[in-house]
Amino acid sequence: MRVTVVGAGVVGTMHAWQAVERGHEVVQIEREAEARGASLRNFGQIWVSGRAEGEELETALRARELWEEIGGRVPALGFRANGSLTPVRGELERAVAEAVVARPDAAVRGRKLLTPAEARAINPALRGEYDAALYCERDAAVEPRTAQLALRAELLKHPNYTFLPGREVREVVGEGAVRDDHGDVHAADVVVLCTGAWLGGLVRELAGPDLPVRRVRLQMMQTDPLGEPLTTSVADGDSFRYYPAYASQALDELNAGQAQAETASAHRMQLLMVQRADGGLTIGDTHEYEHPFAFDTVEDPYEHLTGVVESFLGRPLPKIRRRWAGVYAQCTDPGRVVHRQQVRDGVWLVTGPGGRGMTCAPAIAEKTADELGW
Repeated sequence: MRVTVVGAGVVGTMHAWQAVERGHEVVQIEREAEARGASLRNFGQIWVSGRAEGEELETALRARELWEEIGGRVPALGFRANGSLTPVRGELERAVAEAVVARPDAAVRGRKLLTPAEARAINPALRGEYDAALYCERDAAVEPRTAQLALRAELLKHPNYTFLPGREVREVVGEGAVRDDHGDVHAADVVVLCTGAWLGGLVRELAGPDLPVRRVRLQMMQTDPLGEPLTTSVADGDSFRYYPAYASQALDELNAGQAQAETASAHRMQLLMVQRADGGLTIGDTHEYEHPFAFDTVEDPYEHLTGVVESFLGRPLPKIRRRWAGVYAQCTDPGRVVHRQQVRDGVWLVTGPGGRGMTCAPAIAEKTADELGW
């Protein structure tokens, strides 16, 4: 079978990976020299903690297995089973943590509620003040800025894989055939469009104006090396308000009884933090849903995040090295992991994983391959 994958972000690259692994001839087309979207502008987390019970959690757990398997073959991914800790403060946040630890799915996520001393035994860098910490053993991480490059280097070892950068697919010209902006036609048995947050142009033409996917903008930052290991990913109690896995009566009571900080509420914020291979910390993030998005970044969210992180670490942050904004595509139905639609004969659109893209991409691609009979 011949497969054309359009898009070289993590979702597109995992589709190419699945097709090559199953013995097919693959052409992957990317409009940039390399992907520059949300697949690089994220935490690199394989984030099981906050996934909703049901299909979303099942997808994340399967993706976690696949990431570990692929990471064993491609060490440059930087896969590490680092787990996560969410320090909590006050009785209301603690009650949310206790509620999720009591659920039947706590075991498959590897959830435990730890004392501060137990948390510091796992992650000694968390020297600040907190009352307890929610641990999730199944969380993991990779290096987002280099993961696609590492995967592609492995794919290029296969004679049946071709990567064509700097080409934008402009039209579908037949069943399983597309034309790029160089005028070249790429014929295949199936085309998979993994165009990320690029939802206009050809995507709108093929899927129509009512595509159930929206764009979300975020702000993040990265520091100089911390100077010591941050052995787990770290979240804060605001992540309980954002991720569907924490929905409960205890969360309702938290929302009613403890308001978010003004800046966090205004920018729909939570703290997530991961240490990079070079020792720096990736820290975020905000969520902006109203269009048109701002073209600049604002400082208040960064100042808020700095304060939260320093309170957990019990020390000043290293110098901020980078700040950036990114945009990802998210299904408007929160119950859907991804939007997968046949838009023409032989042509499929796969988009809208939202903030789950890095976590779930291997399993999303596996399901596409299974459904299309690769």
